[in-house]
Amino acid sequence: MNLIRTLDRSRRCEDALALTIGNFDGIHLGHQSLIKSVVDHAPGLTPALMCFEPLPMTLFRPQSPVPRLMGVRDRARICQALGIQRLFMPRFDRAFASMSPEDFVSKLVVGAAAARHVVVGHDFRFGHKAAGDVPLLVSLGKKHGFSVEVVDPVCRVGDKISSSRIRQLLAQGFLDRAAVLLGRSYSLSGRVLHGQKLGRTLGFPTANIRPPLPPALQGVFAVRVSGCGLSGLPGMANLGCRPTVNGRAWLLEVHLFDYDGDLYGQHLNVEFLHRLRGEEKFDGLDAMTAQLARDADLARQLLGSDAVTA
Repeated sequence: MNLIRTLDRSRRCEDALALTIGNFDGIHLGHQSLIKSVVDHAPGLTPALMCFEPLPMTLFRPQSPVPRLMGVRDRARICQALGIQRLFMPRFDRAFASMSPEDFVSKLVVGAAAARHVVVGHDFRFGHKAAGDVPLLVSLGKKHGFSVEVVDPVCRVGDKISSSRIRQLLAQGFLDRAAVLLGRSYSLSGRVLHGQKLGRTLGFPTANIRPPLPPALQGVFAVRVSGCGLSGLPGMANLGCRPTVNGRAWLLEVHLFDYDGDLYGQHLNVEFLHRLRGEEKFDGLDAMTAQLARDADLARQLLGSDAVTA
């Protein structure tokens, strides 16, 4: 899969594309229905997706950025797994936001992406102040020579699937309900970083990963971890700012049960399966260590870890 971060006519794709456009944060079942539509046009048209970084609403409201369901790496990984062959991910800045709907289509959809078929949701908006809608896209498609397909919203168990709804469920700790809308368990991946190594001294060594900011959930979780030779290894994770040790930055700290390998520099995928509790500030390290032991016992029970090996 080709990841393309800069869009201009000089880098115009030579092959004709079936293109879907949107934010695609989370790549939930609704997003997957759009992706399936473009993939179904292969091999005649190359399946492609266009999304944006940062999320548009974060640009307009930097004081209250949208919680992120996934980072760039996870989005690219899942797009590739679903059959996308071209992933356009331009930077969404003030200049981009000021582009008229007509320019958005002529310069990007046609000029840079060479789209012949465009797939969008029923509520798709585009261009300056979201002035463009589906009827305008259809009209511009006739002018520029591409067809437009509109995909109906997808619902599960009474919930209309949306990234906003999934963010709400994750923030409330409803991981099982979020998984239904995602079509998979919620997960984050990243490279393991060197940290303060405090966990080792407490008997709970951790693999530390920077989450996408701001993350869509916080707290302590029962997890399974894959990557670099691991396959569903059970553990527990804290996603937060570590107030007991006066932490400031968000960090995902993963303690793997019955594992003693070196993971620094490796990419891990952390699957969140059960929320154990919220992040707390304890009266010292002894109180925190005692709680971590209780968390580990509960996580092992919930995961049934005896049946899983690395």
